[in-house]
Amino acid sequence: MDSQKNWCTKTWRGGHNWRSSIGEATEEALQRIISTLANKNDEIQNFIDTLNHTLKGVQANSSNILSELDEEFDSLYSILDEVKEGMINSIKQEQTRKSQELQSQISQCNNALENSEELLEFATRSLDIKEPEEFSKAARQIKDRVTMASAFRLSLKPKVSDNMTHLMVDFSQERQMLQTLKFLPVPKAPEIDPVECLVADNSVTVAWRMPEEDNKIDHFILEHRKTNFDGLPRVKDEQCWEIIDNIKGTEYTLSGLKFDSKYMNFRVRACNKAVAGEYSDPVTLETKALNFNLDNSSSHLNLKVEDTCVEWDPTGGKGQESKIKGKENKGSVHVTSLKKHTSGTPSPKRTSVGSRPPAVRGSRDRFTGESYTVLGDTAIESGQHYWEVKAQKDCKSYSVGVAYKTLGKFDQLGKTNTSWCIHVNNWLQNTFAAKHNNKVKALDVTVPEKIGVFCDFDGGQLSFYDANSKQLLYSFKTKFTQPLLPGFMVWCGGLSLSTGMQVPSAVRTLQKSENGMTGSASSLNNVVTQ
Repeated sequence: MDSQKNWCTKTWRGGHNWRSSIGEATEEALQRIISTLANKNDEIQNFIDTLNHTLKGVQANSSNILSELDEEFDSLYSILDEVKEGMINSIKQEQTRKSQELQSQISQCNNALENSEELLEFATRSLDIKEPEEFSKAARQIKDRVTMASAFRLSLKPKVSDNMTHLMVDFSQERQMLQTLKFLPVPKAPEIDPVECLVADNSVTVAWRMPEEDNKIDHFILEHRKTNFDGLPRVKDEQCWEIIDNIKGTEYTLSGLKFDSKYMNFRVRACNKAVAGEYSDPVTLETKALNFNLDNSSSHLNLKVEDTCVEWDPTGGKGQESKIKGKENKGSVHVTSLKKHTSGTPSPKRTSVGSRPPAVRGSRDRFTGESYTVLGDTAIESGQHYWEVKAQKDCKSYSVGVAYKTLGKFDQLGKTNTSWCIHVNNWLQNTFAAKHNNKVKALDVTVPEKIGVFCDFDGGQLSFYDANSKQLLYSFKTKFTQPLLPGFMVWCGGLSLSTGMQVPSAVRTLQKSENGMTGSASSLNNVVTQ
């Protein structure tokens, strides 16, 4: 009995000691929890105050910025209405978003604070529990609830600030720009200066100026067209204007033109970044040059003629083929003596003149026999003129010159006193010579790729040049008493013409310097009779 009593006494004392040690530790823990909860509550409350202040700041600042925006757009409403509405929507959307974020945080904090206050009250009441088991149970509940308390999982930093990202609204610079904004004036019409314009070497340089200085001019537009009428452009029967755009200066040169009309009209307009101005008064510049085609109606039938091209065609004469076939059947072919044609125009195998068909109805008699000639269709009766001729590389023989209209249909260029030419022979032997009145002057120069022909009708001069280098080849000096026609002979090959050309400046200069040094028709003393 005593031993059992002693055991109970020891057990009570041990339990009492355990109860005391557990209670002291738990009390200290609860005190720390209460202190932590109190501090957290203070932080949460301060955070709530911060959030409320931020919310008020968002509302106040958004109201202010909307008011400022209204003031700015009151003066610019007509042109900035869409921008204004967009910015208002952006600000309202940001306000709504930030308000929702802050309201959500406030709600979370209020819930956490409410739970924390309830837990704090429960913990405070637990301190008054006397029963160890109930106290331990309450302490465990408090510990578990504290561990899971939302107050300890909250971020005590605002998710958004009260600054508005769209508050940077300052239209002072824009207002200043709008106040100084001026419409660009329409440029005035330029003035073309005919004195400063230059027509030379199939090029036209047009120069103009503005009536007054205009630093807003960006570029000019030049328009031109060909015409055969002097003076102002005519509306009817005129070609369309050709346009050259984006000219930066007040001068422009059109080069490589064919002057196939008597005149050219020019007009120009100025352009700024916004608009083009009025056209200048049109200016008409003279661009006369000799234009002619080859006369197919009277050309030799063995020549194929197309405008400014002529080519040897051995099958050109109708009836010629049958004549040749007849001779072939007889086993004989008429061959012209090579010796006879060594210094003159060579001739291929051909039929007699009698095999030629009659002339084309409505045209003059064609050149025939060994003439192989074609003339230009435009007569030269006055003035200075220039054209160029280029032979095919395999051309055997050709002549380039002029002749009176009275040149006979059997005549060859240079073999009569009514024609002048230079003759190139690449058949059997190479010769290059000037020919007139059946007299020949050998030329000790290289045959050029292209021959330039200069005819001064009034001055009685016919000169031939290297068209590329403008080197003088030969000049005839005489007195022309009848209208002249450009004349060409070609055999086994072809020629192409360039007409509508001005007399080149280099040729004019050479004519002045070479006038006393050129050969003449009367100086052809060393001749070879053809």
